[in-house]
Amino acid sequence: MTRHEWLAQVVEDIIEPDLPICDPHHHLWESADNRYLLDELLADLNSGHNVVSTVYMECGSMFRADGPEALKPVGETEFVNGFAAMAASGTYGATRFCASIVGFADLTLGAAVGDVLDAHRAASPRFVGIRHASGWDRHDDVRNSHTAPPQALLADATFREGLRELGRRDMTFDGWLYHHQIPELTALAQAFPDQTIIFDHFGGPLGIGPYVGQRQEIFEQWKKDVAELARCENVVAKLGGLVMPINGFDFHKADKPATSAQLVEATADYYLHMIEHFGPTRCMFESNFPVDQQSCSYAVLWNSFKLIAAAFSTSEKAALFHDTAARVYRVGQN
Repeated sequence: MTRHEWLAQVVEDIIEPDLPICDPHHHLWESADNRYLLDELLADLNSGHNVVSTVYMECGSMFRADGPEALKPVGETEFVNGFAAMAASGTYGATRFCASIVGFADLTLGAAVGDVLDAHRAASPRFVGIRHASGWDRHDDVRNSHTAPPQALLADATFREGLRELGRRDMTFDGWLYHHQIPELTALAQAFPDQTIIFDHFGGPLGIGPYVGQRQEIFEQWKKDVAELARCENVVAKLGGLVMPINGFDFHKADKPATSAQLVEATADYYLHMIEHFGPTRCMFESNFPVDQQSCSYAVLWNSFKLIAAAFSTSEKAALFHDTAARVYRVGQN
């Protein structure tokens, strides 16, 4: 059974189909066995929800093959800017996909990373910031982030020198790490109170390898760490990326993909805790597609978000589904 056939087994009516959505986290890539480019993206965006815009998130896609090593990631921004131009033409409908772009630049270059950031911005006026993933775990069963970070990257003096270059250019920083590293992001946010930091994927609560069977214990500590991080007003939170295989819910192993009700039952407590502490104006729902496609379809995932947010007011829903993301990533302003 193909991935498309597996996902097609669960079809749901779309909840609140007119609610405007800015999806602030998706990827584009092509490998020998995994393609997510224009056709696949459009199929998801047109699956029933009112997605009016999206933000592209770096994933090491289409780096330049030649030239200085530090500048190779600029190829990803060049690649995605072409998709954004296609969207802006209106040829593919009203959705302005890739309206803002988050790329990669190696902050361990220190002050020298400024030239890389300038090259990204020269490649696209839609470029708004970077993600330098720092997910690190000492266990062999947990794969470290695709950027191959060392332990305690966020505390490194040269890394922090590079982060200052982001601030000088009013660019955002996306933080992607694992649950036991959340205090490291808190320390970074406290040290750089004027730097906008986006907390990705709930801080990656792990549920694989040595973390199997520890969900409740991890959740209790996670709640405390998130509450402390939320005290940093320069941090905003992305609500999504919680049903990857690393999270241990194992939806990807089932005969059928998850329904929205199953997703809510498994994950709602995480979402509600985040919203309680960050507030709707500092939270944004995200798809993390196509990664979370391993567990459910795009339409079902956004249905689950709408079920979680059902009790919130109209203005709170506007923030959670659109306004926070559009403001933080300056969607449509570049």
